[in-house]
Amino acid sequence: MHPEHPVSQMSRRKVLSLGVAGSATLAFSKIADAAQSTLQLAFKFGERDLIAFPEKKPMIVLTSRPPQLETPFSYFDNKIITPNDEFFVRYHWAGIPTSIDPQTYRLKIGGNIQNPIELSLQDLKTKFTSKSVVAVNQCSGNSRGFFEPRVNGGQLANGAMGNAEWVGVALKDILQKANPGKTAKQVSFDGLDKPILGDGPDFIKALDIDHAMDGEVMLAYQMNGADLPLLNGYPLRLVVPGYYGTYWVKHLSQINVLDEVFNGFWMNPAYRIPDNDCNCVEPGKAFEKTIPINRYNVRSFITNLNDQSVVMVGKPTLARGIAFDSGRGIAKVMFSQDDGKTWMETSLGKDLGNYSFRPWSIEFKPTRKGPLTLRVKAFNRAGETQPMQARWNPAGYMRNVVESTIVQAV
Repeated sequence: MHPEHPVSQMSRRKVLSLGVAGSATLAFSKIADAAQSTLQLAFKFGERDLIAFPEKKPMIVLTSRPPQLETPFSYFDNKIITPNDEFFVRYHWAGIPTSIDPQTYRLKIGGNIQNPIELSLQDLKTKFTSKSVVAVNQCSGNSRGFFEPRVNGGQLANGAMGNAEWVGVALKDILQKANPGKTAKQVSFDGLDKPILGDGPDFIKALDIDHAMDGEVMLAYQMNGADLPLLNGYPLRLVVPGYYGTYWVKHLSQINVLDEVFNGFWMNPAYRIPDNDCNCVEPGKAFEKTIPINRYNVRSFITNLNDQSVVMVGKPTLARGIAFDSGRGIAKVMFSQDDGKTWMETSLGKDLGNYSFRPWSIEFKPTRKGPLTLRVKAFNRAGETQPMQARWNPAGYMRNVVESTIVQAV
């Protein structure tokens, strides 16, 4: 684990007032002026600023209003847990909260329930049994910039993901106290971030009632041993292990139990995928039926070598990286130094749970000079793996493929 020192509430308000509070235009222009360098991502038009936002190390900036910050991929190397100041940030609207008083903050639970509830942060921490989980949060559009043909949307590389230890309260415990009605079908979640213009659709997500009551979905108030950073949802966010980050609502303020399927904009038409076995379609072909995006597929990456790396022929070379899936757990990771012609099984590192990154490593000896295409693929305990060819969909969601890294052997 990589716990961080908790930030006191007084210092938190100070940090935020210096960084994003007050005049939003002024605050964000000051941040933009602080760009220290740029980074070229591995796809066309991929030049990005690296900027240190409040409580964050320099991050890849897709947009500053709203903040969309991608983790530089080098930050993932040799870490199972992603430190809070390296964790990616994704908002849909620029109307984000800039000052939250933990003393006056309240979470409201309403809708089809017998006991409407209003809970303070202190109530959540003292009146319910705490639980923890190590889980990956991955943006639906992670790796979208690599789609071919290119698709609309934020052109992200592979850094819109992170792995953290989350501490909070099981959503099931909250809902049981509220006592949902027998006709309940779904539960909706709303946060304090709002659209700048009044007619913009509020960012509200929903889960089926059975999923909400499974005991794994939780309301997290702590991340890696500290309060949540503001840009990652302080003081409370939804954690939905194994499901894409669109469901992980930040600054959670309202939960409603519903008697019908919620069809707000961010559930329908947004965040939909083709309803077929691969959740994919051939470019240019029409498809009719869609479903809401849901669980992660299997992914694995090499983290210590990249396309600028040089290795020595005949010398032992360490390759290492991370793998994860939707919660079945990683069973093995295979590595190839010859573009997938032959494969070797890697050694798996510490297991922090089925929802966590799983580290892997292997030593190999390059056998010839020139470019070597290294590939890595993971298998989960259900036998699922990564396809050799990337699957495509028009929204650029759920990018997945057997990743390759080309190094030079000398």
